[in-house]
Amino acid sequence: MTAKSQVKWTDDARTALRAGEGFRLADLDPESTPGYAGDKKDGAVDLAAGLAQLADLQERLFAASHAGPGRDAVLLVLQAMDSAGKGGIVRHVVGGVDPQGVELAAFKAPTEEERAHDFLWRIEQRVPRPGYIGVFDRSHYEDVLIGRVRELAPPEEIERRYSAIVDFERRLVEGGTRIVKVMLHISYDEQGGRLMERLDRADKHWKYNPGDVDERALWPAYQEAYQTVIERTSTDVAPWHVVPANRKWYARLAVQALLLETLEDIDPRWPAADFDVEAEKARLRATIR
Repeated sequence: MTAKSQVKWTDDARTALRAGEGFRLADLDPESTPGYAGDKKDGAVDLAAGLAQLADLQERLFAASHAGPGRDAVLLVLQAMDSAGKGGIVRHVVGGVDPQGVELAAFKAPTEEERAHDFLWRIEQRVPRPGYIGVFDRSHYEDVLIGRVRELAPPEEIERRYSAIVDFERRLVEGGTRIVKVMLHISYDEQGGRLMERLDRADKHWKYNPGDVDERALWPAYQEAYQTVIERTSTDVAPWHVVPANRKWYARLAVQALLLETLEDIDPRWPAADFDVEAEKARLRATIR
């Protein structure tokens, strides 16, 4: 079911973007717009319409948990190479809803305390509570991406982590959390252009990290690591969706559609009042002059 507010989708975003059996990252064109028949102008219209629907669904999700029996939550996992647009997704998609119902976690290099525990210890502390949309800007997948490419853990430990992640996500889903896993797929050339823009503009220097060039030199290894992650951890309950990200407008629209379709499935309802509405109206009228 395509998102009700976005009219130019020709297929469900979750179907068009799902990394199914036999998926090959190298075969997906980062310039493409799978499942969407519109252009950038259409995308802007659909994004605005989707934002209103997303805000409504998020408020209902929050209300159903905080004033009713709802136990549902949504976790958006964003993974990508540097400059692929994770920040833009957070600002332009998630940033348009009521912030009281959003929990954002950006996982950097683990602290000394975090390294003393299993790699999932710090992740488990940041999963969204019922009624919330959680966003992981980078996530537990860093431990099988950078961990593998930079050889920060031995191969047998990396191998163990794939199964640990699958088990962890299964438990989250069984507890009522819908997981939307997104890899933003940017091309090597597009990334180079975006990084150069950060160097060309003084107002973008703060976003530039000299280490980005070092990571860029390892591009093939990262592509291979992402391919393995998708193969090993895309499951029926928590599948991977790979979003072509060279066109920023499409990437934002696609992630919004994934969230909308997920929330439409939940279909959160406004909780019923736990008081006599008519009696309260009468009491309130008595106080109005």
